[in-house]
Amino acid sequence: MKRYFKIYRVFFAQYLKQLIQYRVDFSIGILSFLLIQFSGILFVGLIFESIDSLNGWSLDQMVFLYGFFQIPRGIDHLFTDNIWLIPSKIRRGDIDRYLVRPINPLFQCVAERFQPEAFGELIIGSILIAWTSMRMGLSFGFTEIALTVVLLCCGSMIYTSIKLLGATTGFWIMNSMPLMTFVYGIADFAKYPTVIFPRFIQLLVTVVFPFAFVSFYPASYLLGMSDPWFVVLGSVVASSIFSVVAYRFWKFGLASYNSAGS
Repeated sequence: MKRYFKIYRVFFAQYLKQLIQYRVDFSIGILSFLLIQFSGILFVGLIFESIDSLNGWSLDQMVFLYGFFQIPRGIDHLFTDNIWLIPSKIRRGDIDRYLVRPINPLFQCVAERFQPEAFGELIIGSILIAWTSMRMGLSFGFTEIALTVVLLCCGSMIYTSIKLLGATTGFWIMNSMPLMTFVYGIADFAKYPTVIFPRFIQLLVTVVFPFAFVSFYPASYLLGMSDPWFVVLGSVVASSIFSVVAYRFWKFGLASYNSAGS
């Protein structure tokens, strides 16, 4: 593990040098992400122009949920965004260079690039949580904070696992990007209370693709609307199952990969 941390630092330093060379592009990327987040918040505000609550959720609670949604997604975006490039790497034969090194291929793919634009999501999410918590008079003790850290880690694992599942289909599907985008896009339902959607959508985001455990259930727990042990247990189980399944599916896909030189 220590060896992998050292290797990651090398990859990080190399990519940071590239970013410094393109500071304008970096700044534009951060700005565009902030604008996207503000547009989402504006949409939530417009919903409450004509109503006081949405299925029992107030504006402050909705914004709190929206903010919480951004953080695990931002963590996933920051550290594992390169998974999106796996299908194109498979088509070009770039996976070959991962296989000839004595390092885990998936680790190499993830570590060679990070996505600083994710700081936009992390910053906005943190601000929204802090602001709405003060407005609602919420206070969190050590237990709540510790469980929140666990829930954020689980949420990030769910995002990454589902993204990896979609990317791995690239070993058999010529262009799996539309499939990845569709499945990952289901996460947008988690920006809002799951209870406002039809039963089918609730099952989809709770059981099939458990994005509800990324934000809805954790936020509900912190707002005093859900049982904490159901939320923690559900998040740990969902993230563990999907992580194992995604990694095994990746290993299966890698075993079926035909090298560009073969």
